[in-house]
Amino acid sequence: MTRFTELGLHKQVLKAVSQQGYDTPTPIQAQAIPPLLEGRDLLGIAQTGTGKTAAFALPTLHHLVSEPRKRRSKTPRVLVLSPTRELALQIAESFTGYGAFMDCRVETVFGGVKIGRQIRNMERGCEVVVATPGRLVDLMQQGAIELGGVEILILDEADQMLDMGFIHDLKKIMARVPDTRQTLLLSATMPKLIGDLAQRYLTDPVRVSIAPESTTAERVDQGVIHVANGDKLAMLEAVLSGEEIERALVFTRTKHGADKLVRKLLAKGIQAQAIHGNKSQNQRVKALEAFRAGKCPVLIATDIAARGIDVDGISHVLNFEMPNVAEQYVHRIGRTARAGRAGSAVSLVAGDELYYLREIEKVTRARIPVLPAPEGCEAIALPEPDRNMRVTKPKGPGRGQGGGGGAGKPRGQRQGASGKPAGQAGGGGKPGGRQRQRRRASASAG
Repeated sequence: MTRFTELGLHKQVLKAVSQQGYDTPTPIQAQAIPPLLEGRDLLGIAQTGTGKTAAFALPTLHHLVSEPRKRRSKTPRVLVLSPTRELALQIAESFTGYGAFMDCRVETVFGGVKIGRQIRNMERGCEVVVATPGRLVDLMQQGAIELGGVEILILDEADQMLDMGFIHDLKKIMARVPDTRQTLLLSATMPKLIGDLAQRYLTDPVRVSIAPESTTAERVDQGVIHVANGDKLAMLEAVLSGEEIERALVFTRTKHGADKLVRKLLAKGIQAQAIHGNKSQNQRVKALEAFRAGKCPVLIATDIAARGIDVDGISHVLNFEMPNVAEQYVHRIGRTARAGRAGSAVSLVAGDELYYLREIEKVTRARIPVLPAPEGCEAIALPEPDRNMRVTKPKGPGRGQGGGGGAGKPRGQRQGASGKPAGQAGGGGKPGGRQRQRRRASASAG
């Protein structure tokens, strides 16, 4: 069995790894770290919770400590791009922890907070910047950050960044980084756009694929309960009342739906908070801290948080509303069964969501079993529909919200809250209007 001490990492990096209690690398770490230490580019396909962050952070820190350079104002040596603020903060925390025994300054750049402090931090200089694309472009345009000194570029959760409409910002960023650099692209799935991105920006990359594309975490016990939209709240309340629930992450499809569900659960005496793009950074941090500390056992989230929440001890992921993009299901349930623990994923599926369920089963290549209804809810549980029954894709951009049902455009869609990429929301209009929409979406998401 391979140990971290056998990978060739610098002693100061190994000291931090040992301090954090790690001895044996995960499969992606064992496969990715050696070629990264050689300076190779990397295309990494792996599920969330597999140790991707350490897989790129450790060899990056090894490079920084092995080849020290004088810190330069506004000019980082390492740039890490992340789709969400939460993930950016967690990546930065990992870099800080693993770099505890070396002189490495790590800064974060994301929207939702005042830009002035970030500008001042860039003036001081740092080795590593972890950024969301939208705010990074803002700083670039103000001359507050220079990317000409970037030696290592890391695109984490690249498929999520594309889903959120950041492709135009990515192009602007890629035009500013040096051609001679080490580039790492990591993704949970491998759609064609990611393949195109890799072909364009990576040079002879090592490919590390830890799990089949779009498969779900092996330790997640999955199941569905068929229920009418109008009965979903009662069913969710019954599931959350189960004694085995430790921390539950509940997903809705819209920001408005998340806030609405919180109000309904609070009225039922269930402590819950919401986290989504319309919340301020302070509100999001406080909600995550309360959830992590166990003070608030239920966190309601939109898909923006699917890969931005890294909290140990999430026992259940509950899909109050099914995602309309099948790959998002993989990211949602990947929030549980982390760090070697088991977890459960329960999806409440209404009649107008059967198409989404079938698409998820196609992508994951697995049939999700039907679960028995919680005690007291047997009467509202619906029988499993005939597997041979033809289902069609719902018309329009989305279903109704909350426990309601009905058609119509979800609120917040103009800001990229629906299943459509943020840069496409709203359709035509003048180019300047689309750019403003993307910028609002970036501020909301990043």
